[in-house]
Formats: sequence, structure tokens, C-alpha cells
Amino acid sequence: MTENSGTPALRPGERGPEDPEQQAIDARNRKLARAGVARAERLLVASYRLSSDQEAFDLLRRASQRFNVKLHTLADTAVHLPAPEPGASSWVPSRPRPAAPPLPALPALRGDERRPADEGAVLKAALHRTLRITGAEMGNVQLVQNGMLRMEHHTGLNGRFTDYFTFIDTSTTSCAQAAEQTRQVTVKDVAASDTFDEVSRRTILQTGSHACHSVPLLSPRGAVIGMVSSHHDRPLLHLTAAQSAALDQLGRQVGRWLVWHRNTTVVSALNHLHTTATR
Repeated sequence: MTENSGTPALRPGERGPEDPEQQAIDARNRKLARAGVARAERLLVASYRLSSDQEAFDLLRRASQRFNVKLHTLADTAVHLPAPEPGASSWVPSRPRPAAPPLPALPALRGDERRPADEGAVLKAALHRTLRITGAEMGNVQLVQNGMLRMEHHTGLNGRFTDYFTFIDTSTTSCAQAAEQTRQVTVKDVAASDTFDEVSRRTILQTGSHACHSVPLLSPRGAVIGMVSSHHDRPLLHLTAAQSAALDQLGRQVGRWLVWHRNTTVVSALNHLHTTATR
């Protein structure tokens, strides 16, 4: 009879929590995740003369929960907008709220017109649609935050992959190159491509991905604000012109919606935070 230790069994390719490489990856991810929030905390302490970073964190957390905005998204927006003016009634001056831009490239979202989709639902639908277009079963979505690509949603990829690529701040991946070049990038054969460094290559191959395709999510001004990537279980010959056009349309529509979301829902969360802090 085998004694049950209570520790979940590892899936193929995954490392245990005691593995030195896994510990280094976990420490890096914690550091990078904390850095963006810490910058926002310092800004709030200075702007509102708060007593501590903890008080600033509590303001961020409550606003993120009330408006269903991820805390790191709220923090990143706070540090990239001009700081609130002393004595101002709101962080960002009020203005008419425009309607959400349409997302015809994401038919999965059309069924519920009664309430606007949240960011998580849009990103999940974007990934689902990308996989349908490319014929893949694995993929992930990232957003640009704090100067890096940060993974927000994924499917079919194991923990070793998602841990290693939680943050990307180098050019040794297809998604980073697509972001730098502001265009779709295909890696037809991961094993033979010079796109990756060796650690990245091994991490991608061990999850079962042998090819990948990355599509930038673009703002109306053409800035990359995110990335959606499909991963394929065999080398990829090419995508058709129709597939590329559909993905380009998806990237522009989702990018436009994300900008709208930041300028409406996320700004509303910041204005609520401002009102709370100045009472």
C-alpha cells in the first residue's frame, strides 16, 4: 500500500516546488509581479500622503475588486497616467463614456448583449477564436504591462511552460519578436528555429509545442498592447491569406476594445480610488 503524502502528482515536464530551477523561476515571477504594484503604491503614498504602502495596497485592492479589474492592471494604469492634481475632484477628468467598440471577430461574445464583457472574457474569447482559426489546441494571451509581456490566460500548456513564460522581457520568443516588429510572426519548427535561446526552446518543446504563431493586439494608433499566440503539436507549413487576415482583424478589434476598457472601466476604478483616498 502506497502512502499518500498529500502532494499533487506532477504532470509530464513539470518540476516540483523543491527543484532549484523552479524556485528561481518562482522568485523571479514574484519579484516582477510585485514591482509593478510597488510602483503604484509609492505613487499613492506620495499623492495622498498615506501612512504606509499597505494602506496604498488596500486602496488598490478594494478598487480592483469593486470594478472587476485585475490589481496589476489597475496598478500599471496608475503609474502610466499623469498623477492626480492636488485638490482635483477626480484622478482623470470626467468625460462622456463611449459605447464599447464592437467585436465581430469574437462570435462567442455575441450571445449576451445585456452586459458588457469584462477583460477576462474578451481575452479568453480571443484565444479561443485564434485557436479555431489556426487549428491549434494550445495557446496563450499576454498583455503589455510594466514594459513586459505578462501572461493573462492560457490553455493546453503545462505548468513548466506557463511559469517560465509568465513574464517575457527578452526577444528570444516569437511573441516578443511579433511585439517588436508589430506584425504576425510564425515559427514553423521550434526545434530548428534560431528565434529562441536554448532554455526557451526546451521549455516550449517539453509542453508539446513544435510550432507557434503570434498575433499582436493593436491600439487604434498601432501600438502593441498585447499578444495572442497559438502553439501547434507539429511543425507548421504556413497559414493561408484568409487565416492571416482573420487574425489581423481579431488583433485590431481586441486591441481597440482593450484601449476602450482602460479608458472607461479602469479609469472609473482609479477615480473611485481617488474619491476614497481624499475623503
